[in-house]
Amino acid sequence: MMERIDLAPLLREAVATTYCDLVTRPTGVLVRSQIEARIASSPFPFTLLDFSSIGLLDFSCADEVVAKLLLNDDGERPRFVVLRGVSDSHRDALDHVLEHHQLTIVALAAEDQVPCLLGLRTPDLLAAFDAANAMGPGDAHRLADTLGWTVERAADALQSLALRRLVHAAGGTFRPLPLL
Repeated sequence: MMERIDLAPLLREAVATTYCDLVTRPTGVLVRSQIEARIASSPFPFTLLDFSSIGLLDFSCADEVVAKLLLNDDGERPRFVVLRGVSDSHRDALDHVLEHHQLTIVALAAEDQVPCLLGLRTPDLLAAFDAANAMGPGDAHRLADTLGWTVERAADALQSLALRRLVHAAGGTFRPLPLL
């Protein structure tokens, strides 16, 4: 199960407005604080932030809402965050701020809902992420067989995905994040 947070009504509630644009740093702070409260009260470790109804997303709001949300993770309870309904213009702002903070997040594009990575990405991280999502739960041996890599290279890539919370790791098995 997953906590789903639609950002448009959250934005309207946070700043008492009718518009659906995430702009200005103070707006981002207000929205992030509401997201953090929802996550803290949720019994689920997975959260889906839905950008589908958001128009503009500026750099300061992308930084406050997404990057600082990831940076403020207290580590007590693992938090997995997935973005949904991300448009090309959202992607530009998100990529910029996430790369700046050396963060990566799973996103579902608005047009096709195919999972991708935003932010800091390496070729091995991208290949391992795509393969893990295609093959489902597995371990380093399975990923190595799938990609034609050494087990060590596959293990390093899976560990990097797990540390960035782009896959769920438990007992040596790595599972793609739930995306629906």
